[in-house]
Amino acid sequence: MEQHKSFVNGEVSFWFRDIGYPEHRPALPGPRNADVAIVGAGLSGLWSAYYLKQARPDWDICIIEKNFAGFGASGRNGGWLSGEPAGKFRHYAKTHGTQAAIAQQKLMFAAIDEILAVAHKHGIDADIEKDGLIHVALNPAQVSRLKVQRETLLDQGWEEDDMVLMSQSELGDRVNIAGALGGFWTPHCARVHPAKLVTGLARVVESMGVQIYEQTAVEAIGSARVETQQGDVTARYIVSALEGYSDSLNGEQRRLLPLNSSMVVTEILPDSVWEEIGWSGAELVGDAAHSFAYSHRTLDGRIALGGRGVPYNFRSGYKADGKTDMDTVKEIADKLTAMFPVLKDYGYVHGWSGILGVPRDWSAAVQFDASTGIGKLGGYVGHGLTGTNLAARTLRDLILNEDTELARLPWVDRTARRWEPEPLRWLGANAIYAAYNVADKREDASNSTKSSSIGLLANRISGRW
Repeated sequence: MEQHKSFVNGEVSFWFRDIGYPEHRPALPGPRNADVAIVGAGLSGLWSAYYLKQARPDWDICIIEKNFAGFGASGRNGGWLSGEPAGKFRHYAKTHGTQAAIAQQKLMFAAIDEILAVAHKHGIDADIEKDGLIHVALNPAQVSRLKVQRETLLDQGWEEDDMVLMSQSELGDRVNIAGALGGFWTPHCARVHPAKLVTGLARVVESMGVQIYEQTAVEAIGSARVETQQGDVTARYIVSALEGYSDSLNGEQRRLLPLNSSMVVTEILPDSVWEEIGWSGAELVGDAAHSFAYSHRTLDGRIALGGRGVPYNFRSGYKADGKTDMDTVKEIADKLTAMFPVLKDYGYVHGWSGILGVPRDWSAAVQFDASTGIGKLGGYVGHGLTGTNLAARTLRDLILNEDTELARLPWVDRTARRWEPEPLRWLGANAIYAAYNVADKREDASNSTKSSSIGLLANRISGRW
């Protein structure tokens, strides 16, 4: 697969280039008071505003955003409305019991349909199709891993129909991937165009009376106060919804690791290519590798594929414009061609990167301190398109002091230890993903059904599993 002559690198994401970059909303004009001040206009912040305004229409709610709504992970992701848990079942079960952890999992499933219902109600056209998710096994070790994962998920409250194993021929009936040995399908996932969803939701909350201030950098958050260069916002409740960008605030460094993820997208593919690939539905497709790749068939007939590339930059650095190292772009494009060899004659037109927030225990959390009025939500570890919705509804109930099922979920007020200081954090994060790459290569070269010991050790060290 070759770079297309019109290739674009960065510029936030293909998703925003596709719909056109939004005009910036006005900045905060000066000091003001509010009932609720939300920091960050990604999906965490927008969903929080939506549900709080719905519950308390008379409240004055404002959102403060450094760039524009959806500039971060909400507008750069792979477009998976995934029902997989936004965190680790065993952590939640250990603190709250198995049934509570199962309840949270079921609510993640239901959150997909909640998002679809909100989009339908408000006319948000975001290319949404709920055709599920396919995880593909490309070597015998991955086949074994998927079988073990399925058994584990069944033990964690999933039903037989939630996770359907697929033979090589059954997989081929849905999508033809070179070298695939089988896989599993779950109905609990929907395709979505990320930029259309986040910009549509921003318009909805504005129509409800929520004020969004863009081009306004927050410098600090304290009890009843959000500090910016344009002036302070005083509010009864503060919501920190910065996710992977949380370390920009004093005192938040090392709470979440900003993990890089990169994507490429192809040119529009002709019908003959789609006939050969056999991918006629809107299923999302991922693999079972340690390093993991995720793909998306767009409504207009492209394939977008994502992977980690360079997972972490020293001192949590990142390129705000999403510009991606060309070695990473080529690595992902080569992966795409390996999956679909017919693409060798076609080009990729855009590459970009974004960051997602990862807690030290890889488990999302919703926190609220009634004494300060400060709420925090995040750490979705790649499941934020769905996790943000459930987390925002959870935080709503905590702020309103309502004793509900959501307010008692295992992720409420959960804290994880902070990530190691530099340079240990940089050395560790990059060593872990280097180990995953080595593990994947060894498994590809072997016919063994056993997972690489290197990959398993990396999982234990990182806290990923």
